[in-house]
Amino acid sequence: MSNVVVIGTQWGDEGKGKIVDWLSEKAHLVVRFQGGHNAGHTLVVDDKIFKLSLLPSGVVREKTIILIGNGVVIDPFHLKKEIDEINNQNIAISPENLIISDSAFLILPIHQLIDKLRENKKNDDKIGTTGRGIGPTYEDKVGRRGIRICDLYNREDLLIKISKLYDFHNIWLKAMGEKCLDPNDIFEKLWDLGQKLKAFVQPSWLIINKYNDPLYNVLYEGAQGTFLDVDHGTYPYVTSSNTIASQAGIGVGLGPTSIAYTVGITKAYTTRVGSGPFPTEDTGTDGIELGKRGHEFGTVTGRQRRCGWFDAVLVKQAVSLSSINGIALTKLDVLDGFREIKICTGYKLDDKMINYLPSSQEEQKKIKPIYEVLKGWKGSIVGLRKLSDLPEEAKNYVKKIQELVGSEIILISTSPERSDTIYIKDPFDFS
Repeated sequence: MSNVVVIGTQWGDEGKGKIVDWLSEKAHLVVRFQGGHNAGHTLVVDDKIFKLSLLPSGVVREKTIILIGNGVVIDPFHLKKEIDEINNQNIAISPENLIISDSAFLILPIHQLIDKLRENKKNDDKIGTTGRGIGPTYEDKVGRRGIRICDLYNREDLLIKISKLYDFHNIWLKAMGEKCLDPNDIFEKLWDLGQKLKAFVQPSWLIINKYNDPLYNVLYEGAQGTFLDVDHGTYPYVTSSNTIASQAGIGVGLGPTSIAYTVGITKAYTTRVGSGPFPTEDTGTDGIELGKRGHEFGTVTGRQRRCGWFDAVLVKQAVSLSSINGIALTKLDVLDGFREIKICTGYKLDDKMINYLPSSQEEQKKIKPIYEVLKGWKGSIVGLRKLSDLPEEAKNYVKKIQELVGSEIILISTSPERSDTIYIKDPFDFS
């Protein structure tokens, strides 16, 4: 079997899109297994830029089939819009190359309204949600009142289920002094859209079972990053789903023994969007420069990302949480020209040293990074495609990261372009 999982090892925005695009060249099937359209991937292919938030990155590969698994929450209106946009960029999307799980849950307008209202009422204690309705949809899933893709094809039952869902949420809206929503306002639009999407819908676990065979390469694509995981992240400043590698099986219908190789996408420095702890954040000139060089603005929201130095403690913990086999190091070129580069090798908590990110919110606020300073390199590494061509200082930086996080580096990205990559090991050859 050749089932490869790709996840982010930090707080998302690690550059998963480009890496998944590279791996999808050898993949027969590319699968998205969690999250929603709150996460974005940007692909740069020649002179074209593709911005994706629900469609798996393998969509730009002509012979690759893409699948949206049951673990994903889907805004059907956004999905239709994204399909149309990609079609307009001369990438054909049809039931022949796109499969949508029949048991994926739907994001409705009432979820988005509630998400925005909740966040706005938090004043200075905001989570940093995108307001796309992801959290409320996962809540309804766990509360066993959610609407699934398969519910779109029985008109009478759909209206009953939407009405019950809206009745539940209107209680909260009324209590908050907000206008209640009428399910009839969305019903016809949702029904009509369901008929258009119907051709793409299949039981995803059956497709996965078919492709779980040595004849096929399957790529499982995660969204966000390890420390936005609802269980293992910097709670409560997290997303509403599990983002670590174990979720790949749950989010599509695959047993844990079928995962052959896990790739951890890791940025050569650290960024975070929104609120929450960030031990290595640099609010000075270096942090500003990292953001400027790295064009650190969110694909989905356009929000500026907070920037800081590489946190080896964080990434080592991610390696352990997902049994990561290899690291894909991205945006190394952003560090061009820095005289000194810092790496966090541990934390200080009160009067003791620790080598992990604590779960306690209060302790996370108190920890201070312990840095090792490495010499930077002169000149530009943009576009380099051979490891031997890197300056010695850059090689030393890569080697130090590898030693500290406890996983080999299998790829180094030297620009957003698809071809500007140093390939060291192909996961499909070792899975």
